[in-house]
Amino acid sequence: MPASPVTYTFLGPEGTFTEAALMQVPDAAQATRIPASNVNAALDKVRDGSADAAMVPIENSVEGGVTATLDAIATGQELRIIREVLVPISFVLVARPGVAVSDIRRISTHGHAWAQCRLWVENNIPGAEYVPGSSTAASAVGLLEQDAHYDAAICAPIVAQEQPGLSVLAENIGDNPGAVTRFVLVSRPGVLPERTGADKTTVVVPLPEDRPGALMEILDQFATRGVNLSRIESRPTGQYLGHYFFSIDADGHVGDARVADALAGLHRISPATRFLGSYGRADAQTAYIAPHTSDEAFKAAHEWVGAILQGEPIAESVSGASPTA
Repeated sequence: MPASPVTYTFLGPEGTFTEAALMQVPDAAQATRIPASNVNAALDKVRDGSADAAMVPIENSVEGGVTATLDAIATGQELRIIREVLVPISFVLVARPGVAVSDIRRISTHGHAWAQCRLWVENNIPGAEYVPGSSTAASAVGLLEQDAHYDAAICAPIVAQEQPGLSVLAENIGDNPGAVTRFVLVSRPGVLPERTGADKTTVVVPLPEDRPGALMEILDQFATRGVNLSRIESRPTGQYLGHYFFSIDADGHVGDARVADALAGLHRISPATRFLGSYGRADAQTAYIAPHTSDEAFKAAHEWVGAILQGEPIAESVSGASPTA
């Protein structure tokens, strides 16, 4: 990342949860911020150099992975995740002044927001039709246009506060009060973030061939090295039916011996594996590391093999007993 000036892009328009996530980045308030109409547009600005980094949603605690982001960063010019941000999610129902809940027939919002408020809508506005929106903020702002083809929108509270032409009809309408969305800051490849001791590594692994045990071979690269997976999702490559890649979050940094060794194993199995970044966890939660998978254990093991190859005397066993014939 350049020192200054810095230009960020994010899934817009202004007032989205994505902008709220971006504002958690230390220098974002002073940086140039450019809203993008969709995830692909935001990432393309990074790829063509018109932005230094993009903030995009990647996972929701209710709906799981954000497929638009998972697919966009898995293909095309290579990108790197350099930071993650967690944002608690709450929603309000807004409409133009004078519109009552009983008047609502069509509601617009982003697909993930709709999924998180669907039960509330069914219970309070039965029969309401969902109109897909590019973002929660775009749906809310769209209500102010004369040709709006829906009656209400679901958005973040900040949008309603900043748009005087909107009236809040209901607050805290999410079906899951503890919902959280995970966002990632994505840049072009460069120097990796330093290890923090509480890190996450994201990779995309194409299934090399569809056969019994193929996925198990991928998972074994992590399991045998003591690397925990916090997320794994399959996504179609689009090439043909039954052809998938796996988007994986692993606990640890590529600078950790156990993670580096697992990634090397993945590459042997699936040479098209794409490394998307190692970065600090937003929750600062450290991973459990078994003694035999620590950096020290890997170093000692490599030194032991090196001594064998060099014909040097082999060190005594852990018990202290010398090997016997």
